[in-house]
Amino acid sequence: MASTTGSYVNQSRDIEDRARKVGGQISDTASDLASKASEQIEGAMHSAEHTARQVAEQGREAGERVQEVAGNFKSAVDKSVRDQPMATLAVAAALGFVIGALWKS
Repeated sequence: MASTTGSYVNQSRDIEDRARKVGGQISDTASDLASKASEQIEGAMHSAEHTARQVAEQGREAGERVQEVAGNFKSAVDKSVRDQPMATLAVAAALGFVIGALWKS
């Protein structure tokens, strides 16, 4: 009977040792996965920040170009009104008619 009890004790210890090893392996694997996930998230955040900076810069440049074009257009209209007021009035009326016709349809 003593040998059977000793056998059960040895089996129990073996099972406990295996469970500890498996638990340690699971813990190590979970730690590795968490580390890799953290690296991936940091990379994604860095990429998103870089993209946001680029978009903001492009938006600022586009705004500057729009202001430049508007300034050029204003100068051209002012010059046209001074040099040829009747032709400028006719073009404005025609443009208004076209916009009105498009707006209605």
